Amino acid sequence: MLPLALAGLALALATVPLAGCSVAGPADSAPESVRGAAPGAEQAAARAVRNETPFWVDPGSAAARQVTRWEREGRGDDAKLLRRISEQPLAVWPSGSEEQVGADVRETMRRAGAAGQTAVLVAYNIPNRDCGQHSAGGAADREAYLRWIGAFADNIEGGEALVILEPDAVPHMADGCTPEEIRAERQEMLGEAVLRLKRRPGVRVYLDAGNAAWNHDTGSLARRLGESGMNEADGFALNVSNFQSTRATRAYGHELSRLLGGKHFVVDTSRNGNGPLAGDDATWCNPPGRALGAPPSTRTGDELIDALLWIKRPGDSDGQCRGGPAAGTWWPEYALGLARSAADNDRRADR
Repeated sequence: MLPLALAGLALALATVPLAGCSVAGPADSAPESVRGAAPGAEQAAARAVRNETPFWVDPGSAAARQVTRWEREGRGDDAKLLRRISEQPLAVWPSGSEEQVGADVRETMRRAGAAGQTAVLVAYNIPNRDCGQHSAGGAADREAYLRWIGAFADNIEGGEALVILEPDAVPHMADGCTPEEIRAERQEMLGEAVLRLKRRPGVRVYLDAGNAAWNHDTGSLARRLGESGMNEADGFALNVSNFQSTRATRAYGHELSRLLGGKHFVVDTSRNGNGPLAGDDATWCNPPGRALGAPPSTRTGDELIDALLWIKRPGDSDGQCRGGPAAGTWWPEYALGLARSAADNDRRADR
């Protein structure tokens, strides 16, 4: 089932953290949209409408700002390539601060609502996040997390939202990375988060389930998802911040859906245009030679896939590997590489 704003659109389709590895989301910084729109925002919004995406295009994203900067610096060709990112709807990762998260969500909803589009939000603040790796952090404890997710949920108003809930949180329980003594509490927090979010009108919730090359024991993963609020959620999310192909992700999602009573799912295609990097122990962290994947859409050609999304904001670093900045930090040259590879793929397809 699609969000209410998506109901009139037909469904048509057009990464790998190793155990204990980060998905590198920018959870600890306010969304770019809160800090103001870049010039050309109206044009970007108009193009989004023409492309018939139901999801909100953030006119203040780091990519949009970089386009403007490069145009001023005379890097017109690079700016044109980067529009492949700036003109697409990207998920917003609100702040992990209890004091800031409500304002971030409220401002995102205000802007998305004004555009008549659906906001894509990522809730990423579970305690003991990422097993202490590149995206370590999260709320201090259960009470702090419930206050945070409450503020997150309470400020979803004035429009519709699709929420990706806690990347890595369930998969890390399934792969053994999360200590046994905190798993029951984590499952309780996730279940409460689903309920809090689902109380809001027009909200769809997708609980993160990792990616096709992570947890091969789908039975164990399905049990963990079921114990973490899946029954009340609208479905699950796959490939967040990763690079697995849509074909592999679709097959994995169908297997997991079968174990979950037919639950639907969404797929992060933000950087999977060339699939995963082979033959490297850190295939998930800023791998070279990757490409943007299929643009966000509800036309998936698969009755179980509700949407293709750009959940990981292309160009945000996975962590301090391969010369990258801290996890979640905008890295323009990496973004340019993703866009250039996608353009090369398009040219080859046209031959």
